[in-house]
Amino acid sequence: EVDEHLNQHPFDALLVDLNGPVNLDKLIHWAGLPRAVLESAVVAVGREPLPSDCLKLLQLGVRDVLSAREVSSESLGRSLRLVIERKRLDDSARRAYSIDLTTGLPNHHQLLEHMTHLLALREREPAPMALIVLQVDGFRNVEASLGTEAANVLRRKAAVRLRASLRASDVVASLGRDMFAVLLAWMDAEDDAERVALKLLQSASGPFTVAGQAVPVAARFGLSQYPAHGKDAQSLMRRAVSQAAGAGVGRMLGLTDAANDSA
Repeated sequence: EVDEHLNQHPFDALLVDLNGPVNLDKLIHWAGLPRAVLESAVVAVGREPLPSDCLKLLQLGVRDVLSAREVSSESLGRSLRLVIERKRLDDSARRAYSIDLTTGLPNHHQLLEHMTHLLALREREPAPMALIVLQVDGFRNVEASLGTEAANVLRRKAAVRLRASLRASDVVASLGRDMFAVLLAWMDAEDDAERVALKLLQSASGPFTVAGQAVPVAARFGLSQYPAHGKDAQSLMRRAVSQAAGAGVGRMLGLTDAANDSA
């Protein structure tokens, strides 16, 4: 029911009474919690929450944990106003350093933060998850021959094409001037990751035209999967980046015939 309400209308704050139907364990295992903490200031209220429980909830993105004796109609309203304002300030600051300005995609830091939230939930409710890293070669040559803005146009076109190849729940991020990452947070089967990676490889390596000129582009990918290749964001990232940087011929595709631009 809560998920349905969140789909219909975003909330500034979401107050969770841990003494009611939603106890601590249910909140921790709620599949919608990562989305809720991104969109709302989530506040939990319990009778006498243990410090370890409070820390666990804060690590999952909950903004504050209040004891029942601290809450009155006046103090609760004040607490909610404060956490809403803190979230707005935090979101504003995060956007300033978490977005790749050229493409508008989340950057490396933001992706790792998002992965960490999801992996915290996976500890108790394991489910397949994969990270695909795409190394795209061609941006530097375009910058050298056509200029920085032309290279930025090519990066934006590549970002749009990747985004169009994925589900709304998948996350596309920029890892630098010639590298992108795709997080598949939900998969029906583990072999879905390889299939999606090959699809993205084909898409990223397709023909581009920039400033009226055909641009040769080649791409290769690296892949890491949870839990087989690691259980933390940094480990999964290192493996996928390392694979993409040194991928073999079977994971590389280059198309130099760019007469038609489908981006």
